[in-house]
Amino acid sequence: MYFQQLLASYTYFGNTAWDYTLALFVLIVAWVFLKLFQLVILGSLARLAKKTKNDLDDIFVGILKDIKPLFYFTISLYLSLQYLVLPKIITDIVYVLLVVVVVYQAVHLLINLLDNYVQKYLENRGNGSTKSIMKILKFFIKIGLWVVVLIMILSNLGINVTSLVASLGIGGIAVALAVQNVLSDVFSAFSIYIDRPFEVGDYIQVGTDKGTVEKIGLKSTRLKTLTGEELVISNNELTSARVQNFRRMIKRRDTFSLGVVYKTPHDKLEKIPEIISNIFKTIKDVELFRCHFVSYGDFSLNFDVTFYTNNPDYDIYLDRKQELNLKIFEAFQKEGIEFAYPTQLVHLKK
Repeated sequence: MYFQQLLASYTYFGNTAWDYTLALFVLIVAWVFLKLFQLVILGSLARLAKKTKNDLDDIFVGILKDIKPLFYFTISLYLSLQYLVLPKIITDIVYVLLVVVVVYQAVHLLINLLDNYVQKYLENRGNGSTKSIMKILKFFIKIGLWVVVLIMILSNLGINVTSLVASLGIGGIAVALAVQNVLSDVFSAFSIYIDRPFEVGDYIQVGTDKGTVEKIGLKSTRLKTLTGEELVISNNELTSARVQNFRRMIKRRDTFSLGVVYKTPHDKLEKIPEIISNIFKTIKDVELFRCHFVSYGDFSLNFDVTFYTNNPDYDIYLDRKQELNLKIFEAFQKEGIEFAYPTQLVHLKK
């Protein structure tokens, strides 16, 4: 008690030495307590979290352990200064520092959660286009978070943010009008990402253009055509056009015609579907759907053949069709069946 009375007898800047001692004691105790909480309690929670199968608790504890020392010091300083009578400017500065540090740390925790979620998502479903889109989406979310935080801080400091929010709204509309074409492509990129009409590596057709998707960017998508050149198509054009995705075919269907000459005997005409059917049985990965005598042409008797290639790969389809054509040609030669070609027979009357 004597020591307390002794310190209370000395006054500096409106506070006794005992007040300063008590404030220092609170600062040290709060700092030590918060550090022990971070090192001991959170350390124990981290060890327990590692024993669980769920990754969410590991992420949450890891984020709490990553809290910066400035956060703990600011909290401790704010608590200690409650025991002192200080000028308003000093209390305002400390309050501003507290608000900024706490809000910054809260945003930092949210961003860490976002980063961990994106990382886990990309590990499970990530490819080239997904990674680029997720990075862009993460960037815009971070920008939005910081803008909201800035407005909240200014509002807590007593600043009227109504005019600022209105200005941001008007400015956003002006920017959107100025770059509407770019924004249209950006939103189309997100539409492609969400709807997934195609992915990197898919072979697609857009209008008359065909190619393998090499990259899905923020503004455009790049295709590698069969002739080797790179084709760049805006994302807005892709979402507005009909897109054929050949990679998602389970099997490929094709129809072709065979024309034989009019002098082909009836029994040979009847035999053609059987010949075609037997040929299909000898070729791997193909399946005959139908073969019919369908029409009398100007210079040929026409058969339509429809078949499936059970492997959708285009190169395999071409290999099987070539094999099919060669075997049909060979079989028709053996049977004495002639293919028709454009001819015109003129009868002269004497």
